[in-house]
Amino acid sequence: MLKQRILTAIVLLAILLPALFWKTPEPFLAVTLLLIVAAGWEWGRLCGLGQGGSIAAGAVTLALCVAAWAAGAPARPSVQLWTVVGVLWVVVGAALVRGGVDGWPKVPRAVRLAGGVLALALAWLAMAQARVIGVNFLLSVLVLVWVADVFAYFAGRALGGKFTKGKLAPVISPKKSWEGVWGGVAGVVVLAVAWTLADQSAQAQVPSLHSRLAAVGWWALLLGAVFMAAMSVVGDLVESLVKRSAGFKDSSQLLPGHGGVLDRVDALLPTLPLAMMLASLAQR
Repeated sequence: MLKQRILTAIVLLAILLPALFWKTPEPFLAVTLLLIVAAGWEWGRLCGLGQGGSIAAGAVTLALCVAAWAAGAPARPSVQLWTVVGVLWVVVGAALVRGGVDGWPKVPRAVRLAGGVLALALAWLAMAQARVIGVNFLLSVLVLVWVADVFAYFAGRALGGKFTKGKLAPVISPKKSWEGVWGGVAGVVVLAVAWTLADQSAQAQVPSLHSRLAAVGWWALLLGAVFMAAMSVVGDLVESLVKRSAGFKDSSQLLPGHGGVLDRVDALLPTLPLAMMLASLAQR
């Protein structure tokens, strides 16, 4: 399993990194579009659709993204769009986590299906716009999510249950602890401050998300870092409750050793749109 995970990670990096650092955004947008379409197919399966219906869900995801790309949306960030999407993620995400595994089947399947496909398409658009802004900006968002996940994992293993008796969401994800959440938040705060200082030292031509928030004030940087770390947890919990309700351990086996695409991008689904929202608001 470990060798499988390492091999899959190497293959993905060998494809994604050259596309990410290409002189134009198009290769990265194309590669990530394929991944999002695969996630759309996985979402169809999690919503109880058969193979044909799941392929259709992937096709609709593709159509939405291609339509946005053809319309030039990746080059036109909209503070209104991302503010609405961001608010919806906070409100709906909190409601879904509160409702838990038992609450998910109560949502009409058509709403579940449409909501998931739309969330995937919007996450791709947010990632596309972030890449058009610049690699430094996009990486500051991606690394934030990875740091939150890594710090939460190690803090949870080392400190889980030592300060709080209750788990974070025992029915949705029994292994997650509050100590893990605090560890993830601490890691993101340190990352945000360090990245901002590095941008200032290197006189970065494309400011990161952290530098854009710090330009408003250090208070904005710290609040933004905590908020983004918390919402990455929400994204993870939402996908976990959907899988648990559907009886799936992984969203698929498309990525050997890693599960499915949704398993790898769940925390990015809310954080990418929210990063665009914060960046847009910071510029106003």
